[in-house]
Amino acid sequence: MKTTSALVLFAFAAAAVASGPAAAKDTTKSKETAVAVAPQYDTTHVYVAPDDVDKFVSTFLATFGGKSTKQVVATVTPTPSSTTSQLLQTPVGTVSLFGFKTPVPYPFGAERNGYLVSDLDEAVKSARAAGADVIVSTFPDPIGRDAVIQWPGGVNLQIYWHTTKPDYAAFERIPENRVYVSPDRAAAFIKSFVAFSRGKVVSDDAKTAGVEIGRPDATYRRVRIESAFGKMVVLVTDGHLPYPYGRETTGYEVADLAATLGKAKDAGATVLVDPYTSDGRSTAFLMFPGGYVAEIHSPSAKSASRADGK
Repeated sequence: MKTTSALVLFAFAAAAVASGPAAAKDTTKSKETAVAVAPQYDTTHVYVAPDDVDKFVSTFLATFGGKSTKQVVATVTPTPSSTTSQLLQTPVGTVSLFGFKTPVPYPFGAERNGYLVSDLDEAVKSARAAGADVIVSTFPDPIGRDAVIQWPGGVNLQIYWHTTKPDYAAFERIPENRVYVSPDRAAAFIKSFVAFSRGKVVSDDAKTAGVEIGRPDATYRRVRIESAFGKMVVLVTDGHLPYPYGRETTGYEVADLAATLGKAKDAGATVLVDPYTSDGRSTAFLMFPGGYVAEIHSPSAKSASRADGK
């Protein structure tokens, strides 16, 4: 299945940085070298049981469109293991799908995403300078090199570099990486990721409607970040989250939420959270075969009309 291609989980951004001239110098250096390539080279890492792989593929592609690369069986970790591997490339996001035939070596399976970088050694150096821990040192995979990084707040991601430069079409709609962190680590995470990615905070709402985290009687802080890696939304919560909130790692934007949900249900996905409207978008949550949970959203009718100038 999997094309052994992006098997590298990624490393998101950041961490917090300390004070003092040396730290200031390192942080500045991390901002000097851009290592991001483009959003279409970043993938969500999905692990399912081998028996669920084919069903996941058919349901995911029926929901979002797109295609799969040829499935391969490979070792994608620095220690012995075996997994099927393939990329599911859709107009609204890419999945690196793994169906491990052996037990999954630690800490793999806990990473959220894989980010392609232009220079892996420079990316590792920049991540460290921004405050990240390198929890899996650089290692070779069948098509390049990888490392796994942990950012403040316990966010595990993988960065990778390909021996042969890939060439993928740009997304029609860029997905968002959804990161849940505590109030204690939010500032450190945001500062670090922005420094590493050379991105920017595009909004910071301290009193976001709690319906977005399954708690309509509460509010929470939501921070949106954009960079050459793509979009990220940081959900700062007290951790009192009803299922399935916090289980999703990616939010997929589609043109027509109702139509997409219909395709998903017909193909075997389960709607976990029925559509609701907040902050100019209609949102629902799906679970795909194998247990993968995803947020899916589209601009609400009113927002779409404003965007069209109507």
